[in-house]
Amino acid sequence: MNPYLYIRTLKHADHTVFCVEDGQKRYYDPIFNKQVPYSSGQQVKRSMLTTLTDRLNEQPAPVTFFFDLNAKNQLGEGEAYTECDPTYADQLFGGWMRAESGGKKRTIKRRSPLSISAMRLLHPLLGGIEKENITFDRSERPGIHNVIVRDAKGNAIPEAQVEELLEGSDRSLRRKWIPNNTRASGLFVQDIAIDMRTLFSVSLDGYEPELSPETIEKLRSNGWVESANVFGKCLICPAERRKELISALAYALVNWRITSNQARTYSPMETLALAIGQNANTITYAIQAKLDEIEAGKALPSLNNAIQDVNLFVSPAAEGFVTEKGMPDALYQAELFIVETLASFNYENQLSKK
Repeated sequence: MNPYLYIRTLKHADHTVFCVEDGQKRYYDPIFNKQVPYSSGQQVKRSMLTTLTDRLNEQPAPVTFFFDLNAKNQLGEGEAYTECDPTYADQLFGGWMRAESGGKKRTIKRRSPLSISAMRLLHPLLGGIEKENITFDRSERPGIHNVIVRDAKGNAIPEAQVEELLEGSDRSLRRKWIPNNTRASGLFVQDIAIDMRTLFSVSLDGYEPELSPETIEKLRSNGWVESANVFGKCLICPAERRKELISALAYALVNWRITSNQARTYSPMETLALAIGQNANTITYAIQAKLDEIEAGKALPSLNNAIQDVNLFVSPAAEGFVTEKGMPDALYQAELFIVETLASFNYENQLSKK
């Protein structure tokens, strides 16, 4: 059985922000000569894992943040340590790395079994970035909101002096002008590859450790079973826990939206379609864009449900953008298909017997 499952997701985002420094994340597309918006794979991953833990109603793994004082008593950034414990769902699927300063302890790291792409435009011509000027306005209730004007030394100046400064000006001190805010709209595509060999397996390799000896003993006592895969000896997550996690993971893969890193200006970011299969190339045929043969400078979204070994699930929301007919239960059926595929993998007995 092919150990990989590939999922391509088509989403619609409307006048929203994948927010970080300098407003909307964007990059330059050299082929179509324009700035295009995107959400990083890291942001997508965090949003998926948040959806996962919310679905499970479980807390994510705690993180310990270290800060160091230098010789001048100044506070500096230190390490951030996670638990490195696969009993936490976000750790099992998200991976971890702990490299302690000083090099006195072994580095512990686990590569995530989920390879996650950035969410980017299906085609540079099928979306873009728009700018708008906004205000932080509290001028409608002047008796409630305070205004303090400070001099060059940071001291508040009297109200009478403020009124003198404003004479001959129509400026409002209860309204802040915020120019050139960017917003993103368009059809976005995102890809994920799931390695089922390591999805529920953690390595017991002592040369490149994924686990501390204490965590190994904890897992054994919690019913994790020793087995082997193509990477060597490993511990396998118990079947009962796998069933629970597979259901929640399938839900997260279908229903995530960008929520992390201060994503703002709400958009449902509705899922229009999912293409699911075990060939990384063919799922791209099922959800793609084509240049319009009649009108120059125009691209059209294209969904194809006739690709061999690819299952295409189209929601009714897609009918506003493509002619393909959507099904009301398409997203639920996509969840069921993911659950069935992941549950059918033989995690305990991965190696072929000769």
